[in-house]
Amino acid sequence: MAEIVLNVEVRDGAGTGLARAVRRAGKVPGVLYGGKQAPVPIAMREAEFRKALYTGKLLGHLVTLKYGKETQQVIAKDVQFHPVTDEPTHFDLYRVEAHQLIRIAVPVHFRNQEASPGIKRGGTLNINVHELELTAPADQIPEELVVDLTGLEIGDAIRAGDVALPAGVELSGDREATVASIATSSALQAEEAETAEAPVEAAAEGGEASES
Repeated sequence: MAEIVLNVEVRDGAGTGLARAVRRAGKVPGVLYGGKQAPVPIAMREAEFRKALYTGKLLGHLVTLKYGKETQQVIAKDVQFHPVTDEPTHFDLYRVEAHQLIRIAVPVHFRNQEASPGIKRGGTLNINVHELELTAPADQIPEELVVDLTGLEIGDAIRAGDVALPAGVELSGDREATVASIATSSALQAEEAETAEAPVEAAAEGGEASES
């Protein structure tokens, strides 16, 4: 994947009014913070910012910030969107060193649902957590965490501590927290209830026949 470079400019001051003026000029306002330096208000052309954002490799990844001839490593920590138009309205960048340990949330994705006997029998995958908070070197942050559902039966649960992590990456939260589980679906519950009732009804009918 090509390196993501964010070409930014320093903007004059912060505040709602100034941010609106930046947006009217076709740019997205942001703030660069972290390290021993003070926060710096910045802005980036909206078209370029969208291009970087929609690669899916911006948030939570180490990227290069460029201002004139100066460059530095940063991580995009947050992007805010307009509630109606879904356009990016603000972003936060965090200064980092390449091997600096970063605490960050990484998305959890699930694979091989078709290889889960529990799901095959009509169970459902209940997802409790869509991301896990990790501590990782800035240049080794995983894009995603993958949970393999192969072999899981109804009643099985995946806990945070069960999720495989790359070398050098550690879980920051509770290892016992339930990430997901295979549960009995309402349709399967109804089917099992009908199956359980059938022998009872058959026995009752048999008793009535013998009495007659």
